[in-house]
Amino acid sequence: MPAIPYKPLEAAGPEELVAPIRERRGGTLLNLDRMLLHSVPFTQGWGALLGKVRNELELPAKLRELALCAVAALCGAEYEMHHHGPLFLKAGGTPAQFNALRDLKSAVGNQQLFTPLERAVLRLALEMTRQVRVSAALLDELRGELGDTRLVELVGVVATYNMVARFVVALGVEVERAAGTV
Repeated sequence: MPAIPYKPLEAAGPEELVAPIRERRGGTLLNLDRMLLHSVPFTQGWGALLGKVRNELELPAKLRELALCAVAALCGAEYEMHHHGPLFLKAGGTPAQFNALRDLKSAVGNQQLFTPLERAVLRLALEMTRQVRVSAALLDELRGELGDTRLVELVGVVATYNMVARFVVALGVEVERAAGTV
């Protein structure tokens, strides 16, 4: 149950703000959108940041989705797991990898499911989410594999999706019900 009611669809916000969101979402608004729309400036900033993170990074999509799903799992953000699980699979992740993220401490050491680079990405998500500080050795390892730009982007993805996860969990944003369900 959400902490505050979602904005009603018929009163979601200014049309010039809502129309592009609906277009991007295939004609509808997600519960996350309806929560964000309580604040027009926040919705605008959120959309700008997340649009860049989702669509304009050099970081490979599989690593982006792996990192953000790891953060979502660590934070208990089922909303994000629901919405990004399919994106992780589409980007080349496997169902076994996705399911393993539910126990991230074990996943970090799983050499059968994850490559060394993927395990380093998982360690980064774990360290940043739980401790904030990241070991220099891990940053050096990732920098050697990804280079400066992609490392900055990866750290930014983990930071951004910590924000998203905390937002949806704190406000109780629920997964949308399928049409016709109660």
